[in-house]
Amino acid sequence: MKWMVLGMALVAAVAMQPPMAHATLMGFTAALAPEASGATGSGNTTVIIDDVANTLKIHIDWTGLSGTTTVAHIHCCTAAPFTGTASVAVTPMSFPGFPGFNGTVPGFPSVLPVLPGVTAGSYDSPIIPLDETFAYTAAFLGAGTVAEAEAKLIANLIAGKAYVNVHSSTFGSGEIRGFPQLTSVPEPSSVLLLAGAFFGMIPFVRRRYSADRP
Repeated sequence: MKWMVLGMALVAAVAMQPPMAHATLMGFTAALAPEASGATGSGNTTVIIDDVANTLKIHIDWTGLSGTTTVAHIHCCTAAPFTGTASVAVTPMSFPGFPGFNGTVPGFPSVLPVLPGVTAGSYDSPIIPLDETFAYTAAFLGAGTVAEAEAKLIANLIAGKAYVNVHSSTFGSGEIRGFPQLTSVPEPSSVLLLAGAFFGMIPFVRRRYSADRP
C-alpha cells in the first residue's frame, strides 16, 4: 500500500505541473556525395531544428573537393524523395560565414570573418531564425507566411525532399550534396519515465513482499 501511495503522489505531482512549451528538437543527418560528373569529395551534415524556438543550425564537414568552397544552402523541394534538384530554400546567397563566401546575408551580422574557400574543412552556422522572412528565399517563401515556410521545410526534410548542397569553384551549381534524414526526436519527460518505471516495478515488489511473508 505504501508503494501505491508513493506512486500516486508522484503522478499527481506531474499532473499538477503547469503546462509548458517543450522544445521539439529534431535532428537530421546525411552523408554528402558528388552530385555531378567529374565532381569529387565527400562529407557529412547535421541539421538541428527547434520548432518551438523556430531556429535552425547546421554543421557540415567535407573533404576532397575538386575546387574550393564558395557557398552552401538547403535546397527544397524535389518532386521525388532522395533524387532530383530544387531551388535554394534557406538563406539566400549562402549560409552566413561559409568558407569562400565573401558577401553578407540579409538579416545576419554584416561583420563576419571572411574565410577563404577550402577543399576540406568544416562549418557551424549561426542560429538561423525560421520565424523571419530573411531566412528564406523569396521563391520558397512565396505568398505564404514564415510559419507556413517553416512547416513546409520540416515536412520536406522528413519526406526526403530537401538537400544540403556544397558548391565549389569548379562546380558552381554544387559539387557534393545529401538528403538529411530524421535521426533524433524529443525524449519523453524524465519524470514521466520515472513514474512509468515505478509502476512497472509494482508487480515485482508485490511478489517479493508476498514471498517473504511467513
